[in-house]
Amino acid sequence: MSLLRLAFRNFALRTASPVTSVGQRSTRTLLRDTTRHRNYATKGKMKSTDRLVPGSKQPITDAAAMAEYTKTSTSMTNAVDWFRRECQGLETRASGRITPALLSPVRVKLADKDYRLEEIATVGVRDGTILLVTLFDEKNMKLVERALYDSKIPGVVPHRQDERTIKIPIPKPTVDARKELFAGAKRKAEEIRVQVRKQHQASIKRGKYEKHSIELEEFQKLTDRHIGEIDAILASLQKSTGASK
Repeated sequence: MSLLRLAFRNFALRTASPVTSVGQRSTRTLLRDTTRHRNYATKGKMKSTDRLVPGSKQPITDAAAMAEYTKTSTSMTNAVDWFRRECQGLETRASGRITPALLSPVRVKLADKDYRLEEIATVGVRDGTILLVTLFDEKNMKLVERALYDSKIPGVVPHRQDERTIKIPIPKPTVDARKELFAGAKRKAEEIRVQVRKQHQASIKRGKYEKHSIELEEFQKLTDRHIGEIDAILASLQKSTGASK
């Protein structure tokens, strides 16, 4: 009997061992599958999040809105560029340097149309303090003189030297003169700001964009950027002229 019981026990142990091994392998396989599944799910979630673009960084995708944006941007840029050129001329005058560009704003009204002064005359500098305007056609003398007065450029007072030549002495700018130049620039700056804001409002009105839309946000950024450029140009002129606000 003892031998029979021993044989039965050995048989039972041999039979139970594979079962335990299979169970362990099944458990380990299940854990690996679960872990692998979690990893794939996490990786997929991360990739999806990476592709998301914040609303503030999304470009305008509507074709009509983009065309309006481009048109408005061009108009605003042209206005700011004009103001920049004006301030460059004011800066030159405030420094005491005399160049023919001082008379670039002058427009002469002839019979057929308005002409830039350099289209009907030459402008030169003599002795660093005098502008000389030499007309191509002496018949335009009175019209050129009138245009010079009408331009209202500070310090520009024409004196007829002969039938074809106008002499314009330019005095050195005083402290008060530089302050007046800057004051004039401040007025022009505000005019350009108003112009930029009107362009912004007109574009928004034409587009009829939804509240909190990307279009409204981008148009506001465009306006703020150009207003900032105007402020920077004015600040630079203030520094160069030594004028106070």
